[in-house]
Amino acid sequence: MSLFARRLQETQGNQDTGTQPKKKDRTFEEILDLVRARIREMELDGRLLQKPTPETRQKLETVIRQTLADHQISLPLLEAETFYQRVLSTLVGFGRLQPLLDDPDITEVMVNGPNSPVWIERDGRLLTTDVFLSEQEILLLIDRIVQPINRRVDQFNPYVDARLPDGSRVNIAVPPIAIRGPYLTIRKFRPALTMEKLIRFGSLPEDVVPFLASAVEARLSILVSGGTGSGKTSFLNALAAFIPPDERIITIEDAAELQLQQPHVVPFESKMANIQGLGEVTIRDLVRNALRMRPDRIVVGEVRGKEALDLIKALNTGHEGSLGTIHANSPADTISRLETLAMEAGEGLSSQVLRDQIFGGVHMIVFLKRFPDGRRRVTQITELTAIKDHQIFLGDIYRYRHETDRLERTEHVPERLLELARSFGKELRL
Repeated sequence: MSLFARRLQETQGNQDTGTQPKKKDRTFEEILDLVRARIREMELDGRLLQKPTPETRQKLETVIRQTLADHQISLPLLEAETFYQRVLSTLVGFGRLQPLLDDPDITEVMVNGPNSPVWIERDGRLLTTDVFLSEQEILLLIDRIVQPINRRVDQFNPYVDARLPDGSRVNIAVPPIAIRGPYLTIRKFRPALTMEKLIRFGSLPEDVVPFLASAVEARLSILVSGGTGSGKTSFLNALAAFIPPDERIITIEDAAELQLQQPHVVPFESKMANIQGLGEVTIRDLVRNALRMRPDRIVVGEVRGKEALDLIKALNTGHEGSLGTIHANSPADTISRLETLAMEAGEGLSSQVLRDQIFGGVHMIVFLKRFPDGRRRVTQITELTAIKDHQIFLGDIYRYRHETDRLERTEHVPERLLELARSFGKELRL
């Protein structure tokens, strides 16, 4: 039974079974409940409600009219068509969120509970809207999202990650962990950003791109790091575009977002356990499986757990040139976080051994930062220069300067990277 259905059952459980009230005694939400119950009996595919065809809309309008008739709810002629359209817009697509999802300038939509304003992100800035959703509307949206993908969200499974048909990512949270009622956060799917677009948006200067391209071609292993919303995945996608077309690339993600255009790309996506707690496939499982598939490159959408250890091992055993992202506050913090995640695997490796392996496997870090005005920029490109007494030393090849508002070349000469590139018969274009 869906979350909406359970709530509807609770509200109707104590109602008498006598004559139905007149229309004037029914609120819009109550009528919506009745229509929704009728639709649920029809067992329509949830995907049809997300992207309804004209035939589906016609069928739903017939259901609305029949429900009103069955419950002796009459509407004045002038009000009827407006009412039908209001109910229909609530039942199909994403209701009053649909215009926000259709706006190409909006990147995120955030519902912070019933009767609170819906927030959006536009041009990197958070803005409030005049859209308010009732609890019923939010529960309908949640049902519409989770039903087609066979996910469940309730008090025992109070949060879930999902994906819309267009690729947009959704996080859902409901009571008891959501204090103010059900929450929805939708990160809209966007076409992949190329390096040319990133240059145009000011994420990095054009003269840095030849170095990055040559680093990928030279099979340097690179981590893209930064805080939440700093543009790591977008940058990873643009960076991975420099992988030569004759190489076999395996991508591994929680929610498929990468859009690589090379001809030999094998994408994988992790899978949550079902309602019975079975069938989970983790990022770590996929990394291990990828090693058996003769990859030239492994691209991990985000390193966030025990898979860090398996990735480090892979980078030290002939899988150079792999790429990934990781949450961190600086290049130095990137190393510390990777070490911490690897230790969570519980294989008893000391921090000294892990640092040695991290240095052996990771060659370079590209760090991105989200600025207060919403801009996302590369602020450091850093080489792992040396390791001494199990301590990793870093050197910035490029660093953002506030005085010039630009990513600029430093005096540091990346001797280790130059040597690694030459070992693959390549030269870095500094």
